[in-house]
Amino acid sequence: MTRPRPRLLTLGTEVTVAGRTAVIVRRAGTDARPIIRLQGIEARTQAEELRGMDLSISGGDAPALGEGEWWAHELEGCEVVDGRQLLGTVNRLIELPSCEALEVRPAGGGEPVLVPLVRDAVREVTPAQRRIEVNLDFLGLAGVDSSGGAGADAGET
Repeated sequence: MTRPRPRLLTLGTEVTVAGRTAVIVRRAGTDARPIIRLQGIEARTQAEELRGMDLSISGGDAPALGEGEWWAHELEGCEVVDGRQLLGTVNRLIELPSCEALEVRPAGGGEPVLVPLVRDAVREVTPAQRRIEVNLDFLGLAGVDSSGGAGADAGET
């Protein structure tokens, strides 16, 4: 799930809300606070019932992304590693004021770790392999094992 994306909320796009699928027939408001009208929703009371509900679109209707862009669902469940050291698994994507960040559930449990999606923190993202390579030194997590304590890299004894 993500905040409204203006390029997803265009006229003619089919959306699903409250278990019902409808086409966007009007768009107003701003990119930050879009207002849309859905086909078949004519009465104000019908529209009020849907206010604030999540909208979704089919992946096939989503526009192509540019180089270095991914949809949140593509990153969820990916392993986050630094070389052979496993940090954990992406739980969700969070939008922060300055950047987006991965909320990573540590492999050994404990509090989630936030990994900002910035070049210094993230070396490589390969959703097809369900893997995200990060720089634990940059994140201040070098030498921390997946349970949150100090420990050796995976594979060391």
